[in-house]
Amino acid sequence: MYNAKNYQAQGGDEWVIGGKLTIKEGAEIEGFPSFSPAENQSDSTAEDISALVTDFNFLLQKLRTAGLMKEE
Repeated sequence: MYNAKNYQAQGGDEWVIGGKLTIKEGAEIEGFPSFSPAENQSDSTAEDISALVTDFNFLLQKLRTAGLMKEE
């Protein structure tokens, strides 16, 4: 009896990946959201809470701009 980790489910509407999925260079994926890396955020040198809040808010904005966080 053969037991595969990756298989097409009964009816063909679903693929089950239970093993490793490798996507080779040049491959294309349709319908999957794409993400760009967020801009680099320098290490904080804040010396008080107010400056730390400012640094943190810069990080949050960079994550939103990269599409890694939803806008409110």
